[in-house]
Amino acid sequence: MLQSLYRGLTTLAGPAVRLYLDRRRAAGKEDSARQAERFGAASRTRPAGRLAWIHAASVGEANSVLVLVDRLLDRSPDLTVLMTTGTVTSAQLMGRRLPARAIHQYVPVDLPDAVNRFLDHWRPDVVLWTESEIWPNLLAAVRSRGIPAALVNARMSERSFARWRYASGLITPLLSTFQVTLAQSEGDAERLRKLGARAVASVGNLKFSAEPPPARPDQLAALREACAGRPVWLHASTHPGEDEVAAAVHEALATRLPGLLTIIAPRHANRGADIAALMRARGLAASRRSEGALPDTTDAVYIADTMGELGLFYRLAPVVCMGGSFVPHGGQNPVEPAQLGCAVLYGPHMWNFDEITRQLESAGGALPLADAAALTEAVGRLLADHEARGRIVAGAASVTDRNRRIVDRALEVLDPVLGAGGIRSAA
Repeated sequence: MLQSLYRGLTTLAGPAVRLYLDRRRAAGKEDSARQAERFGAASRTRPAGRLAWIHAASVGEANSVLVLVDRLLDRSPDLTVLMTTGTVTSAQLMGRRLPARAIHQYVPVDLPDAVNRFLDHWRPDVVLWTESEIWPNLLAAVRSRGIPAALVNARMSERSFARWRYASGLITPLLSTFQVTLAQSEGDAERLRKLGARAVASVGNLKFSAEPPPARPDQLAALREACAGRPVWLHASTHPGEDEVAAAVHEALATRLPGLLTIIAPRHANRGADIAALMRARGLAASRRSEGALPDTTDAVYIADTMGELGLFYRLAPVVCMGGSFVPHGGQNPVEPAQLGCAVLYGPHMWNFDEITRQLESAGGALPLADAAALTEAVGRLLADHEARGRIVAGAASVTDRNRRIVDRALEVLDPVLGAGGIRSAA
């Protein structure tokens, strides 16, 4: 009943959705050149042969399943992977990082006509849906067409579970779309089972199997030369309200650590100009990577306002604080800097990565902090104390090494679904 009501309402909502997307496009949040994809009109022809459709909401989810894309393509030489995401930044990143025989398209909006147009064109043989994004019309259409499907790297937080259990009439049929559900943790698995998910297995988080973000050696060498001899720390993937935190840390430590360079990499690169203005208003000299600058010896702050270059800065900065953790956002992925030998710090709001942070903290591989004052103390101490920093790095390495083969366990559990879609190992 709830599904029928939702379908009816979204059928009537077409004009409102178009207006909403027009406003997003005017704000730079939609891709005007590919707007038709959002209504299910493909910009590419469907290749012959088997096709696996993988949906990932945004940058973090898409990065986490790239390793799965690679393994599926290795497994079946005649397979094409269709990757859908919903954001401009993820589309740009996938344009650079997807391998041959993988195609990116924007996910269609959850209107019945758009959904059917999309599925009629692509005719996927199997569907792999990532994490926790639920689009009722899309999933209902996959189920009605009998396409083998699995939910991978699934997450169901306590807060989401509390909301969904009051809408079990909607969520339970939607979860039944998936013949297999791979949960990130046993807690996620238990909550998903209670909501009606089938064949739930906890195999771990695919983020541990993902390759760390790349870096061009020539660009890394140029940055290291520009920063030679200076203590450097990075506040990665910051959200509004956290740039001020980074500035306060720098101001508190600048006398204690002569030559200190604070690097701020905003989660959304279009905030670079605003961050630069904020720093200069506080009397901190700042330059922006998007303007082609390298850190100058007079710069207090370097703003890494480009996309897809975090791999450079994780390799440059020995101490990294994760953004989204000093504001109530839920944090950003700490696995990538942990893989690359950084001492990882974060604030009190890391609920999107509960299981990852639990493992890191248990091994001494990350340092949770209560507030900006604690961040100041930790950055100052770790930049000055190589042994303390090394202990955190070693603890993180033990966790990332232990979990590196999660993708193998995931593929074992997915084998029945892949086989039902005719996707079998070449061996």
